Amino acid sequence: MKIAVIGTGTLGPSIAQVFSQCDSIDEVCICKGRTSSLSNGKDKIEKTFERLISRGKLSNDQAELYLSKIKVGEIESSAGSDLLIEAVAESLEVKKEIFKQLNSICGTETVFTTNTSSLPIQLISEGLTRPLVGMHFFNPAPIMNLVEVITTEKTPQDLVKYVMDIARMIGKTPVLVQEAPGFVVNRVLIPMINEAISIYAEGIASAEDIDIAMKLGANFPMGPLALGDMIGLDVVLAILTVMLKETGDNRYLPQPLLKRMVREKKLGRKTGEGFYVYNK
Repeated sequence: MKIAVIGTGTLGPSIAQVFSQCDSIDEVCICKGRTSSLSNGKDKIEKTFERLISRGKLSNDQAELYLSKIKVGEIESSAGSDLLIEAVAESLEVKKEIFKQLNSICGTETVFTTNTSSLPIQLISEGLTRPLVGMHFFNPAPIMNLVEVITTEKTPQDLVKYVMDIARMIGKTPVLVQEAPGFVVNRVLIPMINEAISIYAEGIASAEDIDIAMKLGANFPMGPLALGDMIGLDVVLAILTVMLKETGDNRYLPQPLLKRMVREKKLGRKTGEGFYVYNK
């Protein structure tokens, strides 16, 4: 079985890693969503495997086997794949343009899915000659067990079953979600992060104390500000913007501090600084 993953940013390589570690998958092709991307995706997976080997969580033989399945290439390399997962920037225009290209590159045997975290499936799929299903992984994909499978009323049931079965095959737990702003997890989670940013901006508590309070007071494994840093504050802003546009509900109005931090490229772990400072 051949899998194609489009996107070499944050989630694309980690999704490709998950598929490479599945015995039923023969090949995983990582394709750049943008030709200007500096990463080919496989380099990030190699670094991840090096860390796992150093910690005794992966053997050299296993790493070599998984890496041998992973190919890199341009978007044309997705031709002939059984399943395609688009994981490019959370932008409707970008995703639509990518799928416009893919629609002419891939044969009808290729199932199209999108890893969008908030955008409407119906809008992304405009102009496609085949159905599109949401297959929303969570960061980091090798660790997070959930996959939201997002459908519309027009999604064929056999296609829904196929994507759900694929998610189970790679060791994930799928939940079926009807298309709606933010789906399930982000509809609950992102406004909470936004509210934590508001508390911090008002000087009510430090970032550390806000996170400690939620970890100890609500039994969260990670505080909301640290979580925002891990997700990427640009992604948090993008999701809030979509939810606000789709619902018109001011609950989803992004905090000014969040907007400023994104403008200043303080996006969290991926840039080395967000609400905390990280060693890149």
